[in-house]
Amino acid sequence: MKPLKNIPEHVAIILDGNGRWAKLRGLPRSVGHYQGGLNLVKVANAANEMGIKILSVYAFSTENWKRPQEEVDYLMTKPAEMLNENLEKFKTSTIKIQIKGRKDRIPKDLLNVFNKIEDLTKDHTGLILNICFDYGSYYEMLEAMKNTKEFTETAFNNELMIKEKVDLLIRTGGEYRLSNFMLWQAAYAELLFVKKYWPQFGKKDLYKAIKNYTKRNRRFGGVKA
Repeated sequence: MKPLKNIPEHVAIILDGNGRWAKLRGLPRSVGHYQGGLNLVKVANAANEMGIKILSVYAFSTENWKRPQEEVDYLMTKPAEMLNENLEKFKTSTIKIQIKGRKDRIPKDLLNVFNKIEDLTKDHTGLILNICFDYGSYYEMLEAMKNTKEFTETAFNNELMIKEKVDLLIRTGGEYRLSNFMLWQAAYAELLFVKKYWPQFGKKDLYKAIKNYTKRNRRFGGVKA
């Protein structure tokens, strides 16, 4: 693929469509989530190769606890297994992994793995991968308000879980909504909604999305000649 100029520094992706991808194939929703996890590794590596600085992904929202208990239980256990199995790969990668979201409701075993991954990659200098788990923008902003002593835009922004503004926000799965994801950070983000379910969204799709972004005229409320 030809290198692209003026690529976005911060890309956010709503990882939607795992369950529907599995259902179309007559498989349990859990298989879709498993494939979605494998795909995240591939897409994160592709983003790192392209020179994107930050990739923030919506893996589990504060509202996802409403899903069937069997599905929630899977999402609270399988990620820990997958992460543990790939510890050596994380060590040799340049990607820095950060977990963003509530930490008080995540099972201890999963939280321990999250902490281990963050510690293993804290000094890496490549792509920053923010995995938003039990994350919701309403919660994030309310907590920031509680902790902001000087109520200015800068002070408020400094209290957020993710401080960097989003340049490009992608949602897979054919839906057209933000679903309480990075509402503050994405205020001036370019939005792209794609029909492919997340397990189908690969390196070529990311490249196409970035290429689409480079053709956008970002004015931030102003006027460009």
